[in-house]
Amino acid sequence: MTGKYLLGLDIGTYSSKGLLVREDGEVVASKVGEHPLEIPRPGWVEHDAETTWWNDFLSITHSLLQSGNTDGRQIAGIGFSAISPAVLPIDREGKPLRKAILYGIDTRASEEALELQQVIDRDPILCRSGVRLSSQSASPKVLWIRRHEPELWARTHLVVNGTGFLLYRLTGQATLDVYDSVSFAPFVDSDNCCWTADTAKYVAPPEKLPRLTWTCDIAGRVTAEGARLSGLAAGTPIITGTADAAAEATSAGLANDGDMMMMYGSSIFFILRTSHLYQTPHFWCAPFLEKGTYVLTGGMSTAGSLTKWFRDLFAPLEVKAEKAGGENAYTALARLAATSPAGANGLIMLPYFSGERTPILDPEAKGLIFGLGLNHTRADVYRALLESVGFGIRHNLEVMKDDGVQPKRILAVGGGTSNPLWLQIVSDIADIEQHVIQQRSGASYGDAFLAGVGVGLFAGTAEATRWAKVERVVRPQPEVRSLYDERYRIFRGLYTSTAPLMNRLGMQVRRLTSC
Repeated sequence: MTGKYLLGLDIGTYSSKGLLVREDGEVVASKVGEHPLEIPRPGWVEHDAETTWWNDFLSITHSLLQSGNTDGRQIAGIGFSAISPAVLPIDREGKPLRKAILYGIDTRASEEALELQQVIDRDPILCRSGVRLSSQSASPKVLWIRRHEPELWARTHLVVNGTGFLLYRLTGQATLDVYDSVSFAPFVDSDNCCWTADTAKYVAPPEKLPRLTWTCDIAGRVTAEGARLSGLAAGTPIITGTADAAAEATSAGLANDGDMMMMYGSSIFFILRTSHLYQTPHFWCAPFLEKGTYVLTGGMSTAGSLTKWFRDLFAPLEVKAEKAGGENAYTALARLAATSPAGANGLIMLPYFSGERTPILDPEAKGLIFGLGLNHTRADVYRALLESVGFGIRHNLEVMKDDGVQPKRILAVGGGTSNPLWLQIVSDIADIEQHVIQQRSGASYGDAFLAGVGVGLFAGTAEATRWAKVERVVRPQPEVRSLYDERYRIFRGLYTSTAPLMNRLGMQVRRLTSC
């Protein structure tokens, strides 16, 4: 190995980020590219893989090489991560045949999920998995394409995710790591890195699906054409890569059983290291990035996407000031929220603006603002928004405890950690300590480290603690505990009381949009 840099790139919901990193963890160049999230109709959420994923990769890679004053031959290895799951059919040339269907915030395949769940429940072998399908599952979305777009399906060579798409374009290979393949459970055999015999019967022919490998395996090497387009050197090794949350967990130093990463991104996602593979109907359990490692995972559908929604619709002055060179709009909104007291003057919000993932696994769940009066201000509404995420996190942690597993240490990462008020609110509501990680580069930083494992610079993912440092610890404030306990009970009651109405409304909206 002659290269001295590692390149990591992550495709997120609203942006992509790339890093050039030295072996000691020093970042020598970074680049972020923003891209749109497309919502063509209620319940449908998509990315244009060509203009978003591929163009982001090219522009970011060229920028990293230039700003780092680096020759492509100095790159020892490359790692990718992406939002997960994402379902993208491509042809033999690697061209997308439609826009990518995104993760749990896309709920179009609810009927297919119910249908496959019935198949699983009736099958004496499949039902042993304990899998409960949801909008976070990839299999129903593949089935949706087969059912609703049969001509497109006939032209499909492979169904890939974000990492698989970039890998195919650069190397001609398409792989999916074992951790990310849990989105296809129970139609995947993780122990033997292969698709099950039931895959072809219920989901897709295995030859239309990527090859399963472990995260840090070298999946392919940059071809001459890939080198010409990207500026990388032909033959540069690329690992299989993984989901963004797993890469982020690596960047946080998730190394021991009981460690849990809490990722504050466009959504909330958490990954808890466990000693063995759990079975629970409320969360997703899977092998992690290496043989013999396991995790329990879950997440909320919205978090940063809620703050973006509020900023875009209700903070024109803050946005205008930021564009004029003033204070960041999110910083200004956090300062505004701090003027509202704990409990947001009696406002409670349900954060289910795009259905909800764990622990309720309800694609029909809807957002709700409860308790509005003429006395309420923007500050109250924005604080209620931040608090709603805290209530959702507490709900997850309580159900996790009921299922027999608890985190020993919570590592907070992601863009939301730059908002101290939000972190304090979550600690107060959920009564938890959060260890905030110093390095804010996130998943792309983890991608670079995982690439280092793949090319032999590091012995394994446990060595990620060499790069991860804790910046501070956020502790709960006991004086607001009783207030938040009462508000939390109302939060839980709101969903229970309105869930049937949410389902009726969802059916009405679908009927109207299908006309």
